[in-house]
Amino acid sequence: MIYPIYVNLSPVIESARRRWERRAQWPLTLAAVLFLAAYAWPILEPDLPSRQVSACLTLTWAMWALFAVDYFMRLLLSRNRLRFVRSHLLDLALVVLPIFRPLRLLRLITLLAVLNRYAGRSLRGRVIAYAAGSSMLIIFIAALAVLDAERKVPEASITTFGDALWWAMTTVTTVGYGDTYPVTETGRFIAGGLMLSGIALLGVVTASLASWLIERVADLEEQSQAATRRDVEALSREIAELRAEIARLTGRQTPSQP
Repeated sequence: MIYPIYVNLSPVIESARRRWERRAQWPLTLAAVLFLAAYAWPILEPDLPSRQVSACLTLTWAMWALFAVDYFMRLLLSRNRLRFVRSHLLDLALVVLPIFRPLRLLRLITLLAVLNRYAGRSLRGRVIAYAAGSSMLIIFIAALAVLDAERKVPEASITTFGDALWWAMTTVTTVGYGDTYPVTETGRFIAGGLMLSGIALLGVVTASLASWLIERVADLEEQSQAATRRDVEALSREIAELRAEIARLTGRQTPSQP
């Protein structure tokens, strides 16, 4: 009689998924950079010929397709696909929602998600540099997005990239001078996301600094305790040697320590 042999393929599947994520890291990063360049070019040059605008639009959709392929490959290579979907709802939304025309702006969030997937795993010592880089990227993307939304509105105060960049810097730092402000619904939606991003980045930096201080205090305390233990051990050895010397000189044994 032949009995079926069951093989647990879960570790193999998870290993394949990790290999895919490792190999896809740099191609996806390059795709994200191309995505940003193709998105920014028509906005920074509004008089760009229609052929080049169409090429940029095609490139953005091609890069988005790569992001979608990456998501579905990670899904297929996951041991528990339902748990993967539940734990990666944001990735799923960023892949599905930009298909709909009113939500094209969310493709920019897809860019941030791709860049952050690997940078977010950095050591805590790199958090400050990572937060600074993320801040500059968010400011640049928000400036592009709000300029694209506001420039053609007659009553808009954000009509140049310089205005948009200044507005993004004052908004992400929650300063808000009020000299430039969005008047469209899309622009206000961008402003809300930018303000939340600024608060989140400030929280990351603050938490990183607090964690570093706590770790430094703990290290100093541990070093102090270790030094105290070494001093006590050295003193105990000296006392034992002194007792042994006294016992040798007086011809008596040193009493045993309890």
